[in-house]
Amino acid sequence: MAMLAGDGRQVLILPEGYQRFVGRDAQRMNIMAARVVAETVRTTLGPMGMDKMLVDEMGDVVVTNDGVTILEEMDVEHPAAKMVVEVAKTQEDEVGDGTTTAVVLAGELLHKAEDLLQQDIHPTVIARGFRMAVEKAEEILEEIAEEIDPDDEETLKKIAKTAMTGKGVEKARDYLAELVVKAVKQVAEEEDGEIVIDTDHIKLEKKEGGGLEDTELVKGMVIDKERVHPGMPRRVENAKIALLNCPIEVKETETDAEIRITDPEQLQAFIEEEERMLQDMVDKIAETGANVVFCQKGIDDLAQHYLAKKGILAVRRVKKSDMQKLARATGARIVTNIDDLSEEDLGEAEVVEEKKVAGDKMIFVEGCKDPKAVTILIRGGTEHVVDEAERAIEDAVGVVAAALEDGKVVAGGGAPEVEVARQLRDFADGVEGREQLAVEAFADALEIIPRTLAENSGLDPIDVLVQLRARHEEGQVTAGIDVFEGEVKDMLEEGVVEPLRVKTQALASATEAAEMILRIDDVIAARELSTEEEEEEEESGGSSEF
Repeated sequence: MAMLAGDGRQVLILPEGYQRFVGRDAQRMNIMAARVVAETVRTTLGPMGMDKMLVDEMGDVVVTNDGVTILEEMDVEHPAAKMVVEVAKTQEDEVGDGTTTAVVLAGELLHKAEDLLQQDIHPTVIARGFRMAVEKAEEILEEIAEEIDPDDEETLKKIAKTAMTGKGVEKARDYLAELVVKAVKQVAEEEDGEIVIDTDHIKLEKKEGGGLEDTELVKGMVIDKERVHPGMPRRVENAKIALLNCPIEVKETETDAEIRITDPEQLQAFIEEEERMLQDMVDKIAETGANVVFCQKGIDDLAQHYLAKKGILAVRRVKKSDMQKLARATGARIVTNIDDLSEEDLGEAEVVEEKKVAGDKMIFVEGCKDPKAVTILIRGGTEHVVDEAERAIEDAVGVVAAALEDGKVVAGGGAPEVEVARQLRDFADGVEGREQLAVEAFADALEIIPRTLAENSGLDPIDVLVQLRARHEEGQVTAGIDVFEGEVKDMLEEGVVEPLRVKTQALASATEAAEMILRIDDVIAARELSTEEEEEEEESGGSSEF
């Protein structure tokens, strides 16, 4: 990029190959890129949403309905589009569900903002109006939210089922929802009178084979490993479990050392000493009463033999995350030095057993006393079914945990969006200045959710929206779309329930991303867009110059 100086000389500012878009061009390009991303996932929204098949460069196939998975697998290049992908990732990390909702909202907010920009309303004014609207929207959501009792398992199951609907696990939805609720309640802890749940303590292990109904909740851990020696017991009852974060091997010297051996007897003594050291290690483990050992590091072949002779089941190279979960499940303490291992460090389980699942051997640690880490072993007919089931269960775990932590839920089926939009329009009447138009645009943008639910279900979106607005004007706050019957019904009665956090997080992150993209008026790109990107722009109705 070059500019002319006052005396007519050319001054080079940016090197060759850079692209720069300024003002309305930059805004138009960024809004278009974000909207293309939103439109891509929009058809997946709701119980009747369609799936996407994504094929990467290696030919690996992913078939999914999950918004964040689609966007991650798409390998998005455009910087503004990446910002919208971040919205989905934030939603996934914070709640687990509602990723598609968040992205679709961000795209629609930018679409409405573009209409305002064409009316010569300044981007910062629009951003300010959006901020006012989102703050009011969060207040409205808090007001219309219903409180739930942590012991109300029926409502928690409804929340889990709502999250899993449309994600390819419908036939086993009731059964899986029950497993999810049990798992989340098992790992829940109370701190200062509040429920705290770390969903990382629920391990999802997946194996092809069987059907979705064969998925099981193990009140303990499933480790995708096998015992290190065939002479070890395959099943240990009343297990006393030692967790070692050190190798059961002879340690090498820390410094470079050379040992000179001058006759065979010295060599024999050297070998015997190594054997004695390994024997001592195994003896120390056995003395504590341990009959099962999980080792994060390696176990020497000879040590394996000694462990087998002692009747100890041992597993090596266990992942650090699995070791931490084993500690929470069995009550064991992870020990970094065998000399420090004592009976108090051991964990307990009713049974530790090596089982064959889909042709692979796995270690099951079951019957733990009040475990604070559990495993859901997911089964399914094919790899793609199992993968999608894992994503559905992940979402369900996230929403049940959010509902328990916050204790508040809202109706689904587009009901909260229509109610918030209605109250925001009343709120806009009292807003002075051009921000009023931005608040109204925000209210209109919210209705993209019920509109999309209707479209994806083959219903007339205008008829549905008219009915919804009429019901909400009558005070029916929980009226939403029953996409299966094609009618407007009370969503709470129909069992379509979502945690409040799904909605508040989606609104907050979508609005922040839209504001940030709106405020950009200058894009300086280090390289030109590739041909593929240009073609995408043309297909989406954009100009090839972008």
